[in-house]
Amino acid sequence: MFKRTLALLVTGLAVAAAAPALSQVKEIPWGTSAVGSAGHKALVILAEVLNREMPNYRVTVQPTPGAVVTIKGYATGKFEGYYGSDIAFYEMANDIKRFKGFKAGMKRQPVQSLWTYTVDMGMAVHSRDKGKYKGWNDLAGKALFTGMPPWDTRAQLERAFEALGMKYTYRQVDLSAAGSLLQSGSIDGFGLYTTGEAALAPWIAEASLAADWAAVNPSTAEIAALKKAGFAILELKPEVFKKDVHADKVVVLPFYYGFHVGLEVPQDDVYQMLKVIEKNLPDLVKADPGFAQIAKDMPGFQKLGVSSAANLLPIHPGLAKYMREKGVWDAKWDSRIAK
Repeated sequence: MFKRTLALLVTGLAVAAAAPALSQVKEIPWGTSAVGSAGHKALVILAEVLNREMPNYRVTVQPTPGAVVTIKGYATGKFEGYYGSDIAFYEMANDIKRFKGFKAGMKRQPVQSLWTYTVDMGMAVHSRDKGKYKGWNDLAGKALFTGMPPWDTRAQLERAFEALGMKYTYRQVDLSAAGSLLQSGSIDGFGLYTTGEAALAPWIAEASLAADWAAVNPSTAEIAALKKAGFAILELKPEVFKKDVHADKVVVLPFYYGFHVGLEVPQDDVYQMLKVIEKNLPDLVKADPGFAQIAKDMPGFQKLGVSSAANLLPIHPGLAKYMREKGVWDAKWDSRIAK
């Protein structure tokens, strides 16, 4: 009887000792884009690393219709992590377009804490129609799928087309049907993009199996107009797309994307998160080539990301600590550190 009582007591003490440890695990429901998107794939891979290396946190991947939904979800308390780009942060800071009227209802301010890659926007049409298009203005009036309504990829193309004075007919389609609809002629083209200058979104890879698409580049005059409007211009090698793109290069418009958390995750924990990611970059890029840019130079890429949004939203102190340690912090951002 004594032995049984002692065993129960020991078991109870063990459970009691374990309880505080279990209670200290912080859940991070982390919003990302839709299943089949580049953002969803990247966060699934990133979450696996963080859950393994940071046992005090548990990241759960929460797909949504688009990254903008995750920023709004964080600001209203639905998510603890979000998928944000410089484009979305610009709209939020200026209370325009997809964020018009939203600021008044915000419960907390998003901050920037991890930049992961550029998303590099171009255009694709069916290869049979390639000869019809000498530039993007030739797509005027055509039925195009430029991305789902909340997507920043679509917002980037919308901004570019506005800068060129080009109007088109938007077609919203199911991601899994984009290739077959291009093949049948139901749409004339779709927004083409890579992450990190290296990886295709799963839905575009799937579309490649259903239709032989070709890249359409902006003309020389259009490139000049886009540069004047403030767009960065990047030329990708066809090999990135792992198929014949019927062009010797693909001209794309990159912008910055990241997976961010707010001040609910303390400075030292965000710093640790960045160090964990840095340590595991070989595995991350092996699982998703989209991480190639931070695998090449993670501190330098954080500097580029922060530069794109420093005036739009505050910077997490954990990211500032990491950047200072790496020698890429600019003192002009001191006043932009979130408090």
